[in-house]
Amino acid sequence: MTRTFVAPGKVVVAGEYAVVDGAPAIVAAVDLGVAVDVAPAPVASVHTPHGDSRFVDAALAATAAPPARWVFRDHGGAHLPSKPGLGGSASATVVAVHAARALADEDLAPQAVFAVADPVHRAVQGSGSGIDVAASTWGGTLRFRRGEVPRPVTDLPLVVVWTGHSAQTGPRVERYQAWSGRSAFVAASTALVEGFDADPMAALREDGALLVAMAAEAGIAYRTPELDRIVALATAHGGAAKPSGAGGGDCAVALLPDAEATAAFVAACTADGLVVLATRTAPGVHEEDAATLDPQGARR
Repeated sequence: MTRTFVAPGKVVVAGEYAVVDGAPAIVAAVDLGVAVDVAPAPVASVHTPHGDSRFVDAALAATAAPPARWVFRDHGGAHLPSKPGLGGSASATVVAVHAARALADEDLAPQAVFAVADPVHRAVQGSGSGIDVAASTWGGTLRFRRGEVPRPVTDLPLVVVWTGHSAQTGPRVERYQAWSGRSAFVAASTALVEGFDADPMAALREDGALLVAMAAEAGIAYRTPELDRIVALATAHGGAAKPSGAGGGDCAVALLPDAEATAAFVAACTADGLVVLATRTAPGVHEEDAATLDPQGARR
């Protein structure tokens, strides 16, 4: 019998870059992630949609995974020509660890899955704060800080907009870590995250401005015309937007004051050729009931 497991993707809402230095950040799990279909087989085999099995191979090697046919696939219905920066490698790592532990009847508590998936992901990627692994493991909207159990916070009506261009996180983080002004930046970022709940829209706007200033001083290629346009459109409709993650492309997140403003913002982005991703806040990694899914992995 084939069993299906799913892990969500993520968008970072606030606290990027500073989270690498141990500061808190806010992250939301979204229902565009990775699924794996596992069927018993005499010999293990791994299949991935993009031909890169480094993360899942390492995850399966770190667990007591039984022989099986492991078919990994994108989950959630978004078919984009390039990666939108939603933490796919972390989702794949988490879903592989969770599925292998489920098949071996091992502990599936989030802390147990994270304890395996996080070091695997960091080893293969070469670095990482763990925030994307945590989002895929626990799900929902979280306050994340390395070394602490993630704490759920109130879900936000986020609009996620893809710029149409993928960006590399690693080189940007390396440049950030070489920057001498990190101490003051980390303190400012921490204060914004700690006070985020009081006024999320204002905090989103202020965090975006803080990140733009940091990137300019550190020499990080952060802004793009598409990201600037998303921010401008959100502002024009009474809201706020900022890049999600390392910048330079990928996605932005926006908050608008009400449903009418949200609809107008979405229409304006679409008219400008920007891709608004149909996302919802998602639960953490779990096994799916096959009866509730269509062939693309979306719920019926």
